[in-house]
Parts: sequence; C-alpha cells; structure tokens
Amino acid sequence: MNNKEELTRSLKSWRKYGQDYLEAKEIEDARMDAWLLMEYVCNISKSYYYMHMNDSMDRQDALQYQEMIQKRGIHIPVQYLIGEAYFYGQSFKVNEHVLIPRQDTEILIEECEKYLQAGQRVLDLCTGSGCILLTLIRLASVSGVGSDISPEALAVAKSNEKRLHLHGVTWIEGDLFEHVTGTFDLIVSNPPYIATGVIPTLMEEVREHEPMLALDGHEDGLYFYRKIVGESAQYLNPGGRLLLEIGYDQAEALTAMLTEAGFANIEVQKDLADLARVVSGRWLGGIKNV
Repeated sequence: MNNKEELTRSLKSWRKYGQDYLEAKEIEDARMDAWLLMEYVCNISKSYYYMHMNDSMDRQDALQYQEMIQKRGIHIPVQYLIGEAYFYGQSFKVNEHVLIPRQDTEILIEECEKYLQAGQRVLDLCTGSGCILLTLIRLASVSGVGSDISPEALAVAKSNEKRLHLHGVTWIEGDLFEHVTGTFDLIVSNPPYIATGVIPTLMEEVREHEPMLALDGHEDGLYFYRKIVGESAQYLNPGGRLLLEIGYDQAEALTAMLTEAGFANIEVQKDLADLARVVSGRWLGGIKNV
C-alpha cells in the first residue's frame, strides 16, 4: 500500500487498514491501537475524526501511520511507538529503557497516599520512568530520591520531572541503596520480580521489548525483595513504612520476609482483579510501647 492513490485514502479507510492489519498479526486491542497511532500521527481528537473521517489523510501522515502500524504488527508496544504512557491521570514519557507504567501499579500509589504527609521524604528504588515518585510528589507534596541502576532510565525520569514541572527530586544512579544517604519516611519500590524461568512465557511485547533489567527477579523472583527488605531498616525513620509491588503469588513470601526482618503492621493489598499486588510493613525502630 504505497502508491499515490492509496496514500490519499480517507482517515476512515486508513483506520480500517490499521485495525485489519493488526488483527491479522494477532495484536490484542487492535482496534484501540489503530486509533491511538492515528491520534498520535495526525494529532487529532476523536471528535475531529468523526467530523472529518471521510477526508483524505495527509500523505506524509499516511506514510508514517503505515510505518507505525507495521511496527506495532511486530509487537513493539504502542506506548514505545508514541513515546508516552498514562499513569494516574498523567502522561509520562517512556522508551525501551523503562517499563511501561501499568494500572496495577496505581494500587501502590493509593497505598502510599494512606501514610504520606506533606513535607515527608520518599525513596523510590528501581525508579525507571519515575512515575511512582513523581506521582507521589504531585499528590502529597513530598520530596524524594529516585534510584536506578540504569543511566538511560534515569534520563527518562529526569525528562518526566521536567515534563510535569515538578521539583524536590534527587536522582541517583546505583544498585538499589548504593549511593543513597539519609533516612526516609517511606521507601517504595516496584522491583524486578518475575522469575527467570517465567520470562519466556510472557507476552512478546514484554519479553522482547521491555527492559530485561526491570523484569528479571532471578531464579525465584525474590532476589531484589531480599536485598530491599534486608537493607531498608537503616534508611527508614522510626515509624516509617516500606511498600512493595509484588507478583500475584508472592504475598506469603514477602509477609514472612518482612516479619523476620522486624517489620510490624504488615498489610497486603489486592488489585482490581482480586490478586495480591502490594505488601507493606512499618519499621518500629526506636519507637516504644507501640
């Protein structure tokens, strides 16, 4: 589909082409993805589309749309193609160096909001795009530190800080607590938690395109939790809380881990699918008669 006549087809015709092409490639949500790519390429709203669906698409837009549809057909996530993803009502820049923010992680935000107060200090380990920390700063008027081992991921996080016009963030390149100093009222993390052996079973979009550094939790998926739980006490203020996103089958292991490390008031929160999604515990170091 590259001759002059085909490139001047209507918006409606191109949208159908996109949907049909993606369905033939067995892409989930083909209809939605075909629209999202058109919205991005043509910079139009749905209301504009329905008023002008029979108009010809601009030739350069048609070439770009065809190219992006074909890239989506090889399972490159649509968020990477358009360079953004929505999380907790805000648009975040994303690329192949960071995980795509997911709705499940919004449960972690909701849990953090229960404990945060303005002026407190937050540490976000494995910060990636920075979506967790920046959302908490926006919602709770806190300051924070975001740590990640990937300099490319931190570049994305810094761009999102600027994109959202936020302040009060320090970005640190390091492995978890490496180079982190001081103490915090809350430590939060969505670390790599997929067992190595499970990764080949993931959707192609995830296993082939999202960063392996942010997925692989080593043999049993618990490697980073052990490190975080084992070291977090020295970075938490007395009464501070550790909150972790977890896999659906990891709540029991994390509860035991937190208990053994001396955390109290341990809670497990489920997501909208009724699966365990967040575990948290309170550090009581220095607090008496609690």
